[in-house]
Amino acid sequence: MQSSVSIQNLKLDYGTVSVLRDLNLEIGQGEFLVLLGSSGCGKSTLLNCIAGLLEPSDGSIYINGQNVTWAEPSRRGIGMVFQSYALYPQMTVEGNLSFGLKNIRMPKEEIRRRVARAADVLQIEPLLKRKPAALSGGQRQRVAIGRALVRDVDVFLFDEPLSNLDAKLRADLRVEIKRLHQKLRNTMIYVTHDQVEAMTLADRIAIMKGGVVMQLGSPNEIYNRPANKYVADFIGSPSMNFFETTLSRGAEPKVVLAGRDVPLATYGFVRKDFAGAVWFGIRPEHILTGEAAASAPVRFEVCAELVEPMGSEILVWSTLADTSIRFRLDGQEKVATGDMLRIGFDPARASIFDKAEELRV
Repeated sequence: MQSSVSIQNLKLDYGTVSVLRDLNLEIGQGEFLVLLGSSGCGKSTLLNCIAGLLEPSDGSIYINGQNVTWAEPSRRGIGMVFQSYALYPQMTVEGNLSFGLKNIRMPKEEIRRRVARAADVLQIEPLLKRKPAALSGGQRQRVAIGRALVRDVDVFLFDEPLSNLDAKLRADLRVEIKRLHQKLRNTMIYVTHDQVEAMTLADRIAIMKGGVVMQLGSPNEIYNRPANKYVADFIGSPSMNFFETTLSRGAEPKVVLAGRDVPLATYGFVRKDFAGAVWFGIRPEHILTGEAAASAPVRFEVCAELVEPMGSEILVWSTLADTSIRFRLDGQEKVATGDMLRIGFDPARASIFDKAEELRV
């Protein structure tokens, strides 16, 4: 895949604090890359370096083969959408969309063409004569996206654009952004702390922590084969269940949970010779219950300690091997606190990480 944005050995220090540490990323032409992580992990800082709003301490940034590390933001061929809409309140939607183009003295006919195209793509034609005060939050964010869209650039940068919206608007506009990318096929780099946004929007996700990329991969890879315990714990709601145990290798590899052997013949090992102290992880949605649990390779009986009805499903909290665990039931199941439940799982769906470095085994 041809690289659209290339980040090479990028570093950013504030005094003695390293915000970005020797970071490397290759973002393909037309790719939708999401930078995901908790507050303070460096994702917005990285986006601002790409945009030219922050100067890195070291390293290089290339956009479409051009070294733009020290170039002005206006010369990078990017469009940026911020968390804040930052619209001019005294201008109409049409005025907000065309303002930047007028400043660079673009011909009026070309401005009209670009504004009309952006309005059509974002379905905001009926709003062109309104001012921001007369728009909803979702409509204002569409206008903010349109202001980047009229620049007709190859790379779009989104800095948590949906975080100010309520849950329903976030879901609606998330779909619109995905449709926009499918229609335009521009390169998009999107910053968020919301894993649902990341999983639904991204071609690839870069999960960041402490200024470094912990894992880069497709949503499916990130979810099913997390590279380390941090990624496994970060992705998923509720997060993965973890047990402290020991991986031993005899006739076949195994761990022990609640005094019971868990054979690992079907587990996809990354390090085939590893043995020792490990974290054994299984996602709540991979724990089977009822009749399905009866045929699972590994089975236990647990007590429902806390029951959380959530409509389409029920989240049950229990204890296994002196560890608090969570698993899901169908929303129509009848379960109450104190009920004894049969659970089971297939070790092939597990994730195992060594205790020392917390890397996938």
